[in-house]
Amino acid sequence: MKFGFVLFKIICILAIALPVICQAQVPTDSTKSDSLLLLQIQDQMQTNQPQQPQQQRSTLSFNPDIGVIGDFRASYTSIGKRNIDAYLNETEISLQAAVDPYLRADFFLSFSRDPETKKYGVDVEEGYLTTLSLPAQLQLRLGKFREAVGRINPVHPHALPFIDMPNAYVNYFGEEGLNDEGLSLSWLIPNKKFYQELTFQATSGLSESPIFYRGDNNRFLYLGHLKNFFTLTDNATLELGFTGITGPNDSSRTTSIAAADLTYKWKPVQMNTYRSLTWQNEFYYGHANYLQNVPMNSFGLYSMLQYQIAKRWFLTGRYDYGQKPFNKMIEEQAYSVTAGWYATEFSKLEWEAKTTDDNINTRFYQVWLRWIFVIGAHGSHQY
Repeated sequence: MKFGFVLFKIICILAIALPVICQAQVPTDSTKSDSLLLLQIQDQMQTNQPQQPQQQRSTLSFNPDIGVIGDFRASYTSIGKRNIDAYLNETEISLQAAVDPYLRADFFLSFSRDPETKKYGVDVEEGYLTTLSLPAQLQLRLGKFREAVGRINPVHPHALPFIDMPNAYVNYFGEEGLNDEGLSLSWLIPNKKFYQELTFQATSGLSESPIFYRGDNNRFLYLGHLKNFFTLTDNATLELGFTGITGPNDSSRTTSIAAADLTYKWKPVQMNTYRSLTWQNEFYYGHANYLQNVPMNSFGLYSMLQYQIAKRWFLTGRYDYGQKPFNKMIEEQAYSVTAGWYATEFSKLEWEAKTTDDNINTRFYQVWLRWIFVIGAHGSHQY
């Protein structure tokens, strides 16, 4: 019985397969088959289009780094009729990028508020080219830039640890400082013991500075600065700088400034996130010729001490002393304290109180609140 059942299955399989094998041996029209196959392939391609791979963004970009910095303030002063105010002091837009392997471009546009008219205007705060590969440790800068006077002039105001500028600094250079068009050549002196940099700058002269004047002649402003930077220990550094400036004044004569800056920084390696200390000083001596054979000498300084009391909290005290450049008999003294809360590198909140006294006017008081916020790229500031 089992043998008969197996034989019956084999016969059934042969009966089904034999007609198929015979039909395959019948000659067919190959052209027609190829056409049908081609139509099937085309139909499949149309109905099942493969997804295009997403285009990957190249890491090489020709667009500049763009950042926007806002400076919002509220203020109080004990003098004047309107002694309480709140305003957007400045909006700064930065555009920074490498032009090619040899040049870098930096532009800073300032939309600021005029303290007198209370209106906003736009100005090129800085716009310059910097070389990247000059020989002999040289670097050339060409355009409009903040000049190399001491410690605070090269730094944008929003990056400073206090809100108002020192009195002596304002008496000589104004609220905006020395910021002019010209060229700057710096040389990194080959010194293996400590860091030394010598800078020479020639600019067209200033129209807003209290002591310098841009005339209609070919007289320019010349500046020389020597920076000396010492690493004292793993936790401490010392910087000593000397600056000399000479240029025309509004009496068609010459004003010269000799300045020095001294900065000590302590930042322990093990606790650098929570503790640091900075002691910063600048001294100015002015010699101006306003009348023939009648020179006017003056002196000014500020001394600042900043201590980091917590991870995000900084406390800054400052003393100002200054004689007026046009009359050294007028002397100013001021004391201020600033508390700063640095939320992140993109936001900080500062509060400052200041009292000022001179031998002409009565003592007055000022208070500021400043909120700095940054969006976009945020370049590092000078150490």
